[in-house]
Amino acid sequence: MAPARASRRRSGHKGLATPADEGEEKIRAGKSTAAFRTTGEAALELDVPAHVLRFWESKFSQLRPLKRGGGRRYYRPEDIELLRQIRQHLYQEGYTIRGVQQLLRQGTGRPDAPQTAPIDPQTVPGLFAQLAADQAAPVDPASLPPAVRAILVEAQRELLRIRALIDELRKG
Repeated sequence: MAPARASRRRSGHKGLATPADEGEEKIRAGKSTAAFRTTGEAALELDVPAHVLRFWESKFSQLRPLKRGGGRRYYRPEDIELLRQIRQHLYQEGYTIRGVQQLLRQGTGRPDAPQTAPIDPQTVPGLFAQLAADQAAPVDPASLPPAVRAILVEAQRELLRIRALIDELRKG
């Protein structure tokens, strides 16, 4: 019979952490704003899972954390700010990944760019109703708020992709 081995549970194993582990993470999260953050610390600070940060890194080329030996990532303060903006656009403003990518490419998602006011989802149906009522008079896209234009551009792209898929199905 093999001797029993003492088992040690690693911090965060299977998403479970001991109270001591949580206390350590909270202490580390209290770093100065200029300090670099590990993936776990950034995830804790931004209230998103670590795997989401790694996924966003694959989708947003502007996000380039420092990588050390063994692939350990360190997020700089500017990376944390960019992550906050990505999180804001995706979770609070309702943008898609592609929509946020477009915002960042246009420069409207950077910290130094002026932020547009988020659109209340309750007002969107009213905007469409107003646009439908005004069909006789063409709407100048430049007169629309940037956030509305971004939503409409993304919707148009999605509709064009759907049309292309339908055309493929009809041919096949």
